[in-house]
Amino acid sequence: MDFYRKVRAQQDQVDDGTLKVSVFTEDGTRPVEDALVRISYTGESGQTVEEVRTDSSGQTPVLDLKTPPLEYSMEPVEEQPYAEYTIQVEAEGFENTEIAGTQVLPGVQAQQAVKMAFRAEASFERLVIGPHTLFAEYPPKIEESEVKPVDESGEIVLSRVVIPEYIVVHDGSVNDTTAPNYYERYRDYIKNVASSEIYATWPDDTIRANILAIMSFTLNRVYTEWYRNKGKDFTITSSTAYDHKWIRGRNVFDSIARITDELFENYLSRPDVRQPILTQYCDGHRVQCRNRGWMTQWGSKSLGDQGYSPIEILRYFYGNDMYINVAEEISGIPSSWPGYDLNIGAAGEKVLQMQEQLNVIAGAYPAIPKVNADGIYGEQTSASVRKFQNVFGLPETGITDYQTWYKIQEIYVAVSRIAELN
Repeated sequence: MDFYRKVRAQQDQVDDGTLKVSVFTEDGTRPVEDALVRISYTGESGQTVEEVRTDSSGQTPVLDLKTPPLEYSMEPVEEQPYAEYTIQVEAEGFENTEIAGTQVLPGVQAQQAVKMAFRAEASFERLVIGPHTLFAEYPPKIEESEVKPVDESGEIVLSRVVIPEYIVVHDGSVNDTTAPNYYERYRDYIKNVASSEIYATWPDDTIRANILAIMSFTLNRVYTEWYRNKGKDFTITSSTAYDHKWIRGRNVFDSIARITDELFENYLSRPDVRQPILTQYCDGHRVQCRNRGWMTQWGSKSLGDQGYSPIEILRYFYGNDMYINVAEEISGIPSSWPGYDLNIGAAGEKVLQMQEQLNVIAGAYPAIPKVNADGIYGEQTSASVRKFQNVFGLPETGITDYQTWYKIQEIYVAVSRIAELN
C-alpha cells in the first residue's frame, strides 16, 4: 500500500517547490566548490531532473521542482504531501555521496546540507531520509510529567537554563545499546525535528508555537540531565515514544530555519517553576491527546489559520499560566547581542568584533568580502554582511540584526575551531 501511495504521489506533481543544496566537508565548516549535484525522483535515480555545480560557497542555485498539491499538507489526507528526491554529489578528492528521500513541499524552499568525507578507503555514503511523522505511523509518545520532581528525587540538575551549543542525540530508543550517538548543534537539531514533525507550509504562528514546544521539551531534557542521571551518555533520543523524531542528514525548510533562528533562546515556563516545561504533543489525527492537556499539531494548524498568535495557541492547549521565557546564557557564543541592530553609521567595540569575525569567516567562504576592521559600520561592512546573509539564507538587508548577529557568531566559532585544530 505504501509503495502504490508513493507512486501515486510521484505522478501527482501539480505544484512547485524549491530546493537549495549546500555541500560541505565532513566537519560541516568548509564549503566544497565545483561539486557535481544530480537530482532525480527517489526510486527513479536513473532519470536526472536537474544537474548543477556548486559555487565557491558550496551552494547550488535555487532549483524549481515539482511537488504534490498544496492542499495535501493543509489537512490530514492519505496522499503524500511532499515529493521525494534523491541527491547524488561528486567532487574531486571526496567520496561520492547520495541522499535519498529529500522532501520538497509546495511553495517553500527545502534546504539540503550534504557533508562529504575526504576520499579514503571507504565506499560512497548513502543516507535514506525516513518519512514525515504526520504522514507515516511512528510510536506514540509515552506520557511523562511536564515538570520533573528533581528536588524529591535528589537528581542533579543544571543551576540555570542555558542554551547548549551541542546536544548528543541517541539515534534509537532509550535502551538500544547498538544505536549510535551524534553530536548535533542545538539549533540544527531543532530545525531537523520541526521539519520532521510539522509541515513548513503551515502558518508562521503555528510553526512558532510548535518550535517553542519542541525547544522547551528539549531544554527540559538538557536542564534536568534526564538521561545522564539514568546512566546514559546522551542528551535525547530520536524515538517518538520518548522524545522527538530526529532524522540524520534530513533536509530542513527555510520557514522553519528562519523561525528557529528567531526564537532559539526561548522556552516555555509556568509560574514558580525553574525548569523549562516538558511540552508534549501529538498529531491529533492518528493519535489523540487533548484529554492529557497536550497540544495537537493539526489543532495548532487550525488555530493558526484562525489568526491565533503563538502564545494564544500554546495557552489554548497547555493553559493560561504558560508563558515564554528567555534563557540566561547561550553556550559557545564569544560575545553577546548588543541589544540593537548594527547598521551604517554604527561604531564601537561590537562593530569591531563583528568585523573581525566576518574576516575569519571570509577565509573559509571566499564569496564573502573581507572588510577593514576599524569599528565603523560603513558601506563596505554592509556589503559584506549582505553577502553573508545571502550565503547563509538570511534576509539580505546588510543590517546586523538579532538573527544575523547569532549566525555570524555560530559560523565564526565553527570556522575558528577548525582553524585551531589545523
